[in-house]
This record gives sequence, structure tokens and C-alpha cells, in this order.
Amino acid sequence: AKKPEPPKDTTLVFAGDVYLSDYVLAAYQQSGIQGILSKELRKELKQADVTMVNNEFPYSTRGTQALNKQFTFRVDPSYVRILSESGIDLVTLANNHVLDYGTDALLDTFHTLREAGISYAGAGNSLERAAKPIRKKANRHTFGFLAASRVFPTVSWNVVNAQPGVFSAYDPSRLLAAVKDARAECDFLCVYVHWGIERSTTPEEYQVTLAHALIDAGADAVIGAHPHVLQGVEFYNGKPIFYSLGNFIFYQNIEQTAIAKVTLTDQQDAQWQMLPAKASLSCTSLVTDPAARGDFYNYMEDLSKNVTFLEDGTIIDKNPQPD
Repeated sequence: AKKPEPPKDTTLVFAGDVYLSDYVLAAYQQSGIQGILSKELRKELKQADVTMVNNEFPYSTRGTQALNKQFTFRVDPSYVRILSESGIDLVTLANNHVLDYGTDALLDTFHTLREAGISYAGAGNSLERAAKPIRKKANRHTFGFLAASRVFPTVSWNVVNAQPGVFSAYDPSRLLAAVKDARAECDFLCVYVHWGIERSTTPEEYQVTLAHALIDAGADAVIGAHPHVLQGVEFYNGKPIFYSLGNFIFYQNIEQTAIAKVTLTDQQDAQWQMLPAKASLSCTSLVTDPAARGDFYNYMEDLSKNVTFLEDGTIIDKNPQPD
């Protein structure tokens, strides 16, 4: 008889805002995927069982540009291959740019991602689809992923008001109900929320309140985006909240960003790490210099509530829950 295979650890990786700007596309056209993601960073994204980012734009050549909006984003659908080549399995579309070119461009985005085999959460042709948890199976675990946005330029972006549209977190009751429902269908549930104030390194009071409510409702981790800079990490009831992971692939230079990585044992013990990264000339790479890494973890500890970081980025909860 064959020996049963030893149980394998499972890893999930989360990164922040992705926008394939002209700078990024120029670097990609010149050097391919290594022009925008270092080899070591690609390895982290590809080796993970599931990698999720915030896809901060529509894939389309159609649509009408949103009026009175300072920044409007749109990217040719052929460039979805950048996500595939990066090892990205899943994106959140719940953000304040995915409808920059209206519903036609959002429909093109759904189609483009489906064709590329990349799952999307937080938007859809109906409230039901936008609020639906994306489920992924890996090593005997079922993972659930939900996404919602609390940043809309106009109320029409809310899928309740117009379809296709985005799942809203302004009134958290629907999102909390979705978390409770999803909790029953998966072993480990992650919620990715677009929230906060741009360029602010401190979460708004509502971010903290909402994050705690999501965990009380059954989330195992809350990941945030939108501020474009890093915000702190908090453990609440033993579950991590990454208030903002900052920009991941965006313009030419990103001073500080990070990936959040969880390693789960077969018994579902979760160990979280934060690995620092930065971008120069549109290429995002892991920070390997020990002194720079030390500075990063000191900085993150100052921003964070009740956590400390080990040298390898492992996050230690300073107020662990009694078992």
C-alpha cells in the first residue's frame, strides 16, 4: 500500500495596489516580466498556493472616461498576461478606478480576467456575483476571498444602484452578512477592503471599527488598500488586519511596500509574515539588505498596534489569545 503523503503547508500571498501605468508597460516592453518584478519576488508570488492583489483599473479599449475625476485608468486587455506571468491567481476589483471608463470597460475586465483564468472578487453583473466569495482549494483546505470598497467617486458605482458594479462597504451590513455566509463554506476566510485616506499612514476610525466587525463576523484576515502607502498591522482576537499594503506595481518608484504571507499547517495554524519590497524604475523587488529590513520592521512596529516583527518578517501578536 502507498504511504499517505505527509501533509503540506499552504501559503497565501497578498499584495497591494496594481496599476499597469505607462512607466510599468514601458519597462515590461523593454525587459519582460523581470522588468517589473524581481526574480525573488516573482518566486514568492508563484510559489504561493494563492496570490491576490488589488487590480486598480479596467482592462478595456472601450468606454467613456469618467468626468471630473483627477485620475482615470484603463489598460489594454492584452496586458492581463502580466498578471499571469506574475503568478497572480485572484484580484479584487472593489476599488475607485475599475469603473473609470464606465460599465462597458468593466464588462471587458470581467471577460479579460475570465479568459486569463484569473478569479475576481468584489464586482459583478449582479449584487449576488459582486458579494460572492471566491473559493480556492489547496492541500485539503478551502479558502474563501471576499472584497468590497468604501471609496466610490459616485453612488452609481455601487452594484445595488447599477449593474455591473462594485460591492460596497459603506453600509457594512451586506458585507458582514456575506462574511457570515462564507464562513460556513470555507476553512479560512480573507476579506480585502478598499478604504482609508490616500497618503495617510494612520487608519481612519471607521477602518478599525469595520476591520474588527469583519473578524467578529468570521474573517480570518483583513487586507486593506487605497491609501497608496503602508499602514500598520493589528492583531484582533488573534487575527491579522493589514490596514494598507500600499502600492505594489504602480508608477516608477515606490519607497516602501510589502507582501503579506501566511503559511498554514495542516492543522490550520497560521503564521503570518510581512516581506518588505520597494520599486525603482518601475521594478518592484524584495528588500534583502539586513539593515534596510530592520529599518522597515521598526517603522512597521511604530505604525502598528500590538505586534512585533522577527528578522524573517514573522509577525508576533503581543496580546495572544488564551487557547
